[in-house]
Amino acid sequence: MKIEEFIAKAPKSDLHVHLDGSLRPETLIDIARREKIKLPSYTVEGLNELFFRDHYRNLGEYLSCFKYTVRVMQTPEDLERIAYEFALDNQAEGVRYVEVRFAPQLHVNSRMDLGAVLASVNKGMERAAKAFNSRPEVKKGNEPPFKYGIITCALRAFERKSSEYYENFLNAHPYSADKRVFGLASYELAQGVVRVRDQLGLPLVGFDLSGPEYGHPADDHWKAFQYAHKHFLCKTVHAGEAYGPESIFQAITDLHADRIGHAYYLFDEKKIRSKEIGDKKQYVQRLSRYIADRRITIEVCLTSNLQTNPAIGKLGNHQFKKMQRHKLSTTFCTDNRTVSKTTVSREIKLAVEHFNIRPRELKNHIIYGFKRCFYPGKYTEKRSYVRSIIDYYEKLENPDKPSSRSTGTKIK
Repeated sequence: MKIEEFIAKAPKSDLHVHLDGSLRPETLIDIARREKIKLPSYTVEGLNELFFRDHYRNLGEYLSCFKYTVRVMQTPEDLERIAYEFALDNQAEGVRYVEVRFAPQLHVNSRMDLGAVLASVNKGMERAAKAFNSRPEVKKGNEPPFKYGIITCALRAFERKSSEYYENFLNAHPYSADKRVFGLASYELAQGVVRVRDQLGLPLVGFDLSGPEYGHPADDHWKAFQYAHKHFLCKTVHAGEAYGPESIFQAITDLHADRIGHAYYLFDEKKIRSKEIGDKKQYVQRLSRYIADRRITIEVCLTSNLQTNPAIGKLGNHQFKKMQRHKLSTTFCTDNRTVSKTTVSREIKLAVEHFNIRPRELKNHIIYGFKRCFYPGKYTEKRSYVRSIIDYYEKLENPDKPSSRSTGTKIK
């Protein structure tokens, strides 16, 4: 079996993917027309030319797409539809476990409170999951089922125009410094997520921090993550995407991060800004060793990193090769399926082509995405589910071999 065919058929996970960066362009246009929301174009071709491009000048230009996508996600019905279609798109390319993430406070408004926002997204995901898992081949146990979790994102910083909720929040604290308000909004979100999870039983599995790293340190959001930590929410943090090793260190030490989103600049000594760090080389060595030893998984987003940081040049220059060399726990993710025009299959294929990933190593990368997921069920259920994924993967590797163990020699 050729590698492209195998990747397409293999069970995959996506642990770092934003809902508001992954809605179908056709759906964006449809909702915008109905809600009379102005778009720069009302054709898929036009949107791809103007916004959902192959290349961007920087992270800021990349993030400008979201001001349009978020605007069409302001009703329960639209959130459910977008989540449902998102799940279908993942299922269609062989993704069997996905942790969809988004910032709920961007969608809270006079028509929806936090509970309604989260319930609407879950309703769409659940509907798609039930339909997929009712297929005969899944019910018979011949193929693993589709599972999902929801990660909620707090924002390092926001503006009044970001959302109705954030405008009201800033107006309610006119005498507080912005950074204090940002941290308080994160704390409010953490409390709300825990309450909704416990009251409604939704699969709210993780808490994230996203947004501009420079000038907005993790410590501003310590209270929110401490609350999440004490209430058994798993933690993942965007860090090292546009800042250096110190940001990653803060995510791990201040916010108890179980996983790190991107961590592109983990090994970049020149990005260290603190004057208190004398031996920068040693600092990076100790940090990478700590991450490797504790298996803090890095959510690698190859295409997205190239788009937000054109200075990388070509994919072969990506820091993933150093992550390989240091034996870090990594998993391939899309970040934003629509904005980056990518899929999990494409990300894995790019990695195989540019980083000399052998069959056994490929298997480890793919399976580790399942092992390090924030599975919403019991640990015993997660073990059973991961085992079913491994068995299915090995059946694809060696379809004629009865044993549950394989050598990975059939992939070419």
